Amino acid sequence: MTDTPIQTPAANPSGKPRILIVGNAGQLGRELERLFAPVGPIVAVDRESVDLADPDQTRDLVRRSAPDVILNAAAYTAVDRAESEMAVAHAINALAPRVLAEEAAERNALLVHYSTDYVFDGRKQEPWTEDDSPAPLSVYGASKLAGEQAVQNSRARHLIFRTSWVYGPHGNNFLLTMLRLARERDRLSIVDDQVGAPTTSIELARATHAIVTGVLAGRFGSPQDWSGLYHMTCSGSVSWFGFAQAIFARASERLGVKVPELIPIGTKDYPTPAARPRNSVLSNAKLHARFGLELPTWQSALDEVIACLQERSGSE
Repeated sequence: MTDTPIQTPAANPSGKPRILIVGNAGQLGRELERLFAPVGPIVAVDRESVDLADPDQTRDLVRRSAPDVILNAAAYTAVDRAESEMAVAHAINALAPRVLAEEAAERNALLVHYSTDYVFDGRKQEPWTEDDSPAPLSVYGASKLAGEQAVQNSRARHLIFRTSWVYGPHGNNFLLTMLRLARERDRLSIVDDQVGAPTTSIELARATHAIVTGVLAGRFGSPQDWSGLYHMTCSGSVSWFGFAQAIFARASERLGVKVPELIPIGTKDYPTPAARPRNSVLSNAKLHARFGLELPTWQSALDEVIACLQERSGSE
């Protein structure tokens, strides 16, 4: 077994909860680390320091960092490549969450885990609820479903947040890809028959912070009252084509981006190794009912990310 570069934590006289953030280099992990810094001492790791495909390294990570809260923002997200890398996708998306859940249960830590709209087949017309039966179309979706189930079947106090179409001012995502392609091409063909709720890493982290700090303060009752699976997305819905239109409408005005010609196409015209759900819209009713929380519209969340990019470009 390869040792993970995590030192046994020093004494924690503040009494604040120790927090382990797995996947802190990703777009969500970065926002979680920023928001949770005042909550308690943080140990944050990325794929460079811990190989989550190795259960021994994952287990050793938890035992040496001794957390009270585990935020698992790490995942294998290369949806198409997962079709040919099934073992790696399963190890990171299914086996690693199981190990984290087992270790969380052993030390009575709270585990927060994130999942995806890809657990559904997309054939339903209405927004998906937590009671709908999953039927993933891809290896990626199946591996994420297995991770959900591993956490649910553990003895750990847990919160599983299913989300969709995650993007933000950092990392690899649809928005940043659109802005890059606009510099390289005069015309972009965008799928117009897949619908979802674009959700920012910023809003996901904020909602997670609000819920976790509430749980730690006892505002939501006992674990039997709140432990479980919830959908967590920005409100509203749009197609990928409509999302691209909204991105460029803002980026042209605020970032001076050249707007390419956008051409709507069908899924059949853009074949990929992994099938995507046509309808990825998730109902957030359970989240709102349990925690009194409602994320903003995808349009206002997009405005904030564009503002972040504008501020960044102005400081460079």
